[in-house]
Amino acid sequence: MADLHDDPAIRSLLERMPEGIQNTFTDEQLVHLKIAIGARQWGNHAVDLRGVVKLFKYRYYYVLLAGRNRRQLTPQEQKVAKFGQAVILSMAVSFVLLTILLILYLAKSALGIDIFSNFSFGLWDWFNSLLN
Repeated sequence: MADLHDDPAIRSLLERMPEGIQNTFTDEQLVHLKIAIGARQWGNHAVDLRGVVKLFKYRYYYVLLAGRNRRQLTPQEQKVAKFGQAVILSMAVSFVLLTILLILYLAKSALGIDIFSNFSFGLWDWFNSLLN
């Protein structure tokens, strides 16, 4: 095994400590420190947006990470993920269906087809006002 003191993560950690403390760690302790540090590393993400917002005398940070999930999910996390997928899929299908219905209604109105006499949703008038 390569010298743990040469590992960049361990070296960075040790450099922030007094010299007398740096030399007191055993190899076993350094291995466990490396594992603990590695658990905090985020890796590469498709979306990695980080910033700071200053409000009055305080500064707040924000982090938005998105990418492929490589973690093993617990059964409860799997249920939440499936529920979230169902909600997003339902919203997407509803949006597409409502858009198609709107287009069909506008096409019907443009052709002058009147299904119910003396009744209108007012969408055709609104659409015409946008064009004029």
